[in-house]
Amino acid sequence: MSSGSKKVIYAALAGNTLIAITKFTAAAITGSSAMLSEGIHSLVDTGNQILLLHGMKQAQKPADEHFPFGHGKEIYFWSFIVAMLIFALGGGISIYEGIVHIQHPEAISNPMINYIVLGLAILFEGAAWWLALREFSRAKGKWGYVEAIQRAKDPSIFVVLFEDSAAMLGLLVALVGIALSQATGILYFDGIASVLIGFILISTAVWLAYETKGLLIGESANSIIIKDIRDIVNSNSFVECVNEVLTMHMGPDFILVNISVNFRDDSTAGEIETVIAGIDQRIKLTHPQIKRIFIEAENRGLCESSEIASY
Repeated sequence: MSSGSKKVIYAALAGNTLIAITKFTAAAITGSSAMLSEGIHSLVDTGNQILLLHGMKQAQKPADEHFPFGHGKEIYFWSFIVAMLIFALGGGISIYEGIVHIQHPEAISNPMINYIVLGLAILFEGAAWWLALREFSRAKGKWGYVEAIQRAKDPSIFVVLFEDSAAMLGLLVALVGIALSQATGILYFDGIASVLIGFILISTAVWLAYETKGLLIGESANSIIIKDIRDIVNSNSFVECVNEVLTMHMGPDFILVNISVNFRDDSTAGEIETVIAGIDQRIKLTHPQIKRIFIEAENRGLCESSEIASY
C-alpha cells in the first residue's frame, strides 16, 4: 500500500476529529438535528479512519504457520467493517434523529453558529476530499473513475474518497435544511435534512460494501495481468498450451497464481523443472505484486480450444 494512502487517511482523520468536536458543540448550542447528524457522521468517519489504519498495519504482518499467505486481506475485512459502521451508526442514527425532530420539531437557536461551523467544515472537508481525489486520480491511471473503483485492489483510497464525498454532500444538505428552517419558519426542514443525510450515508455504505465484498471473498487479478501470464507461459517452446490461469488477490500487493500447463510430450522432468523456474521468474519480474506461483503439468487435451479462446 502506498504512502499516499496513509497520507490521505491521516489527513481525513485529523480533519474529521476537529470537525466532529465543532459540530457537536454547535448542535448542543443550537439544538439543530441536522447539525447533530453531521456530528455523528464526522465521529463515525473518524473511527473509520482509525480502523483503516489498523487494517493497513495488520495487513503488513508477515506470513506464519497459521496464515501461510500473509495477512493482506485484513485491509479488505476492515474496509467492509467501515462500510457496516457507516450504514448502522452513521445512516441509522441520522435517520432516527431526523424522524424524532420531524415528530417533535424544535426551533434552532443561534443559527449563525451553524452557518459558521458548516462553512468551516466545508472548507476543511473539501481540502481532505481534494487530497483523496488527487491521490485516487493518480492511482487510477487511464481508467475512468467508476471503472477504477471496480478494478481497484487497494480499498483504502476509494473508501476515504467515498466518505469525503458523502461528507461534502451531507454538509450541503445540512446547510440547505437549516437555511430553509430559518427562512420559512417551517421547522420540519431541519429534521428532513437529517433523514436525507442518513440516506446519503446508507447509500455510500451499500456501495462500499459491494465494492469490498469481492476483494474479501477472493477476487481475481485484472484481465491485463492474466493475459500477460498466459502470453509469458505460451511463449516458451516447451509449452503446448495453457489450460487455465487462476489468480486471487491475497492483499492489494499480493497476487496468488495457479497455472495449469500442457507441456510437450517429449519434455524431460529436468527440462520441465527448468522451464517452470524460468516462467516463475519472468512473471514475477513483469508483475512484482505476484508473490506466489504454482504451476501444474496437466494434459487435459484442451490445447486447441485454449488457443482459439486466446484470440
